[in-house]
Amino acid sequence: MNRPEREAAVRQIMERAVPRVPPELHAEVVRLGGRMLRRRALVRRLLWLLLSAAVVAFAVWAVTAQPWVEPPSETTPPLTDW
Repeated sequence: MNRPEREAAVRQIMERAVPRVPPELHAEVVRLGGRMLRRRALVRRLLWLLLSAAVVAFAVWAVTAQPWVEPPSETTPPLTDW
């Protein structure tokens, strides 16, 4: 197919009559869409809660473990100037 034939085929497809949507389909779509939005909001809240818990857990660990402080030496340094 060359370009003019493709354009003609696309025009023919676009000029067809649009199929009618059944009226009862609207209520079903609204119900499912509302459920999807509620589920998405719940997942978003749970992820924020999980992130907050992780931040609090990290902060508590950092305060108790103090990873920025150098640990005490396990051995004594050698005595040299005696």
